Amino acid sequence: MGSDLDRRIERSARELFGFESLRPGQHDAIRAAVEGRDCVAVMSTGQGKSGIYQIAGELIDGPTVVVSPLVALQRDQVESLSERERAGEAAQLSSSVRDSERRDSLERLETGDLEFLLMAPEQLGNPAVLERIRAAEPSLFVVDEAHCISEWGHDFRPDYLRLGAVLEALGRPTTLALTATAAPPVREEVVARLRTRGPEVVLGALDRPNLRFSVERFHEAEDRDEALLERVGDAAKPGITYVATRSGAEQLARELEERGVRAAAYHAGLAGRVRAGVQTAFMDGELEVIVATTAFGMGVDKADVRFVFHREPSDSVDSYYQEVGRAGRDGEAAEAVLFHRSEDLGLRRFFAGSGKVGEDELGAVADAIAAANGGVSIEELRERTGLSQAKVTSAVNRLEDAGAILVGPGGEVSAAPSCADPRDGVDDAVLAQYRREALERSRLEMMRAYAELDSDCRRESVLNYFGEAFEGPCGNCDNCLAGRVRERSVGEEPYNVGARVFHAQWGGGVVHGYDDGRVTVLFDTVGYRSLGLDLVAERELLEFEAA
Repeated sequence: MGSDLDRRIERSARELFGFESLRPGQHDAIRAAVEGRDCVAVMSTGQGKSGIYQIAGELIDGPTVVVSPLVALQRDQVESLSERERAGEAAQLSSSVRDSERRDSLERLETGDLEFLLMAPEQLGNPAVLERIRAAEPSLFVVDEAHCISEWGHDFRPDYLRLGAVLEALGRPTTLALTATAAPPVREEVVARLRTRGPEVVLGALDRPNLRFSVERFHEAEDRDEALLERVGDAAKPGITYVATRSGAEQLARELEERGVRAAAYHAGLAGRVRAGVQTAFMDGELEVIVATTAFGMGVDKADVRFVFHREPSDSVDSYYQEVGRAGRDGEAAEAVLFHRSEDLGLRRFFAGSGKVGEDELGAVADAIAAANGGVSIEELRERTGLSQAKVTSAVNRLEDAGAILVGPGGEVSAAPSCADPRDGVDDAVLAQYRREALERSRLEMMRAYAELDSDCRRESVLNYFGEAFEGPCGNCDNCLAGRVRERSVGEEPYNVGARVFHAQWGGGVVHGYDDGRVTVLFDTVGYRSLGLDLVAERELLEFEAA
């Protein structure tokens, strides 16, 4: 790191933010942004994602706009910046801010007196706000929790879909997308939906060595539930237990309370003030355990969580790693345990089908867009078609994948300039939906493979899934600790992780890792597939893809 820019980055980190040194991923992402290159940075929780945009924003002339999905996250970042004497001014733009404060923040942004403006994506749907930000000529546009733009992301937010068009309306400022976990399909969708220009993709260290991974397997639901109750009762607190349904969360919380554990349920069906009260009680130490659906987690930064238990599998390894990453943020030992029954995967398959769209539904949405003869909102499409918001959103995404439509900065949907009639893109949208369903099924299959992994390192399995090279044993998962991780023979792994390979039926793909004598490949069209190495060798099923 001998260049002048490298020295400036390190000096700013030290003098403005008190960082003794930067992690390699941080430095690489900051450098890309300062040099004006779009960047997608994937770094695990606690690795300093916010520091990336804060330092880059200070080094680049012009204001920085930060899109963040939660008001609490925005507020925390503004407070953090305000505590740093030499850092630029920061403000929050949200529905909870008074009109006078909003006007003042936008004026200071335009005059150059405000360095950081943090806001939710829906704020950008206001044409007046968007015009004020455009006039301020932001030099850096940050998308925090960038996985929210991807339907593969564990916290998909439809409002994020407008951001690609927003960036166009703002004159394409340098774009920095940040997320804690994003497997290759998520990263690819983030890049596509933000319409980034040849972005630098920075993968920080995703490993959390202090987390102990383990799976306990059961045949009967009663045995699983009793084992879970006992483990929660005996475990060091505080902790989080994830369940698949709202009713399951409430029932388990009651049963824990009956056993003397200070527990409460948290799910999207509770009133907002109730959810806020439960979260506050947990953060303040009044509750020992949160029993939650996936509605709980984003923006929760409680350092001393000692365990994350799952009563059912997550819908993907992406979601699972994000959820267990809420444990052990203080660097101390923490547990991530999945209580697994193979039958529970059926519930996840059921949930996965709720947003699927078929040819008729795609056609109905395309008809409604064509009839509007101009921009039409998601809500108007829902009213015109009678479809749910989830199905309309999925249909819009598939039609956009097919190049038939565009989503504008205000969230309005219209025919793409290159497509006179959106209905002409329905066939391609059907194909895009087919491929997406195949990948979704394969992602759930990868979750099953993790749960049923017997003779390889679980940490290796997870990290390889995200594209991070790691070879076990890790010494801190149940398989490694039990001595079940077998030695691999020379030549057993004929393809390097990350290598491009070709299969006669499934086409091209990327090697992701090895488990239990099998090689896992992420194919471009059908998703993840796991193939026995003996069969691959015998039938020559894979060959290196031609450059």
